[in-house]
Amino acid sequence: MAKKLVSEQTIVDAARRGEKVITVDSETIVTVAARDRAKQMGIKLVEKTSETHPPSLPATGVTQKFGSGEVIALGSDHGGFSLKESLKSYLHILGYQVIDLGTYTEEACDYPDYAYAVARMVSLGQASKGIMIDAVGIASAIVANKVKGIRAACCFDEFSARSSREHNDANVLTLGGRMLGTELAKSITKVWLETNFGGGRHKRRLEKISDIEKRVQM
Repeated sequence: MAKKLVSEQTIVDAARRGEKVITVDSETIVTVAARDRAKQMGIKLVEKTSETHPPSLPATGVTQKFGSGEVIALGSDHGGFSLKESLKSYLHILGYQVIDLGTYTEEACDYPDYAYAVARMVSLGQASKGIMIDAVGIASAIVANKVKGIRAACCFDEFSARSSREHNDANVLTLGGRMLGTELAKSITKVWLETNFGGGRHKRRLEKISDIEKRVQM
């Protein structure tokens, strides 16, 4: 049901319930603070229309999955191919739309190509988050963090996954396909996707990271 007033507290309450989308209509009042908080917490504000069909493809050619509203860019090299295939199916079960950027076989390839493709899609706003898998996970994090606006974290357990989202607002998760079992990788991924950024003092620190990024690119 569309809400007549969406405040910052509305967004916080929705996040606590695990909601990813809030539907509004032409009469709904959405406060500026609510829009800022929704963007911070990864909640989509979707305008209700008279159409019963999902929204058409945007110019980028990437659509948000109707109902979850979140697109995940997924990639791997040959060392992470097997785990990528398992996670792709799992992400669909969780309700995410997955854009598989390759690799598509276990033939040897170069991880920078795929890590960059994942990071670039997130940087351009064509995916809300990205997941990249190589043999260990560290190499892909190094590549992804070269892309402006990317905060990639190599996670190896639920604690590191939760911390990278809550404290660092990580938008790319990297995993080690030869370091993690499938079930642990699924658990890490689920926690990472479902943990919201904590804001507060962490926001101030992220702003300092952004300032550093701007300085080194001058």
